[in-house]
Amino acid sequence: MNFTPNPRRGYVLGLLAYSIWGLFPLYFKTLDGTPAQEVIVHRVLWSALFSSGLLLIWRHRGWWLELYHHPKRFIFLAASGALIATNWLIYVWAVHHDRMVEASLGYYINPLVNVLLAMLFLRERLRRLQWLAIALAAVGVGLQVWSLGKVPWISLALACSFGFYGLIRKQAPVAALPGLTVETWLLVPVALTWLWISPQASSMQSEFWGSSEMFWLAAAGPVTLLPLLCFNEAAKNLPYASLAFLQYITPTVLLLLAVLVFKEPFAAQSFIFFGFIWAALAVYSWDAVRVLRGRGNALPEK
Repeated sequence: MNFTPNPRRGYVLGLLAYSIWGLFPLYFKTLDGTPAQEVIVHRVLWSALFSSGLLLIWRHRGWWLELYHHPKRFIFLAASGALIATNWLIYVWAVHHDRMVEASLGYYINPLVNVLLAMLFLRERLRRLQWLAIALAAVGVGLQVWSLGKVPWISLALACSFGFYGLIRKQAPVAALPGLTVETWLLVPVALTWLWISPQASSMQSEFWGSSEMFWLAAAGPVTLLPLLCFNEAAKNLPYASLAFLQYITPTVLLLLAVLVFKEPFAAQSFIFFGFIWAALAVYSWDAVRVLRGRGNALPEK
C-alpha cells in the first residue's frame, strides 16, 4: 500500500512530541531516589505492556505477518531499541544529577546531527533559508561548546543516540505502534536480567508492590509511549531535515525548567550563544510556514 506524507499532520505531531519531551524532568524528578538504571528498566517493561495493550485495541492488521516474512526488520528494531534505551538512560541520569543544562545542549546539537544524517544517508536537499538556519544554529552550538571548556559527553551522547534512532525508525518500513511494541519487547530480556542480577533494587523488595514508587514507575509506560508515537508518525510525514528543527522545542523547555524551576547555574553570556539558536529556530519556522501556505508539499530547492 502506498503512503502519502501529510506535512501538516507531521508538524502537529512533531510539536506535540517535542513539547512533552521538554517537560519530562517534572516527571523524572519525582523518581530522584530511584537509580537511573532502574528507572529505565521500568520504562522498558511498562512501555512493552502498555504498547501491547494499545496494539490490541487499535488492531493494526497484518503487522506481525509482515514482520514474519521480513525478519531482517527485527535487526532494525533491535538497533533502534538499543539506541533509545541508551538515550533514556543518559537523559534520566542527567536529570537526577542536575545536569539538565548540558542535556538541553545535547538536544540543541541533535538537529544538526539529524541534518547531517539526512544529507549523508537520505540524500535530502535543503532550501536557502534552511541553510541560513543551520549556519545560525551551528554558531550558537559551537559557542556554547567552547564556553564549557571541555568535551560535553552528555550532550554529544544524547544528540548522536537520538539522531541515529530517528534515522533508523524513518527507514524501517514498520508502522509506529507495532515498531515501538517490538523494539521495547526486544529489550525486555535485558531489563529482566538486570532485575535478576540486582536483588538490592527497590523493585525486588516486597514492600515495593503497591507503593507510590511503583505507581510512579508504572506511569513510565504511557509517559514514554505518547511522545514516541507522535514522533514516529511525524517522522513518516516530514522530511528528516524538517523534523530536525522541531527538536529545538525540547531543549528550550528543558533549559527553562533547569534555570527557572530547578535553579541550575546559567551564565549571562550564554544568552548570546542561545540567541543564535533561537534565531535559527525563528528562521526555520518562518520558512516552514511559508512553504505550507504557499506551496504545500513543495520539493526542496536544488
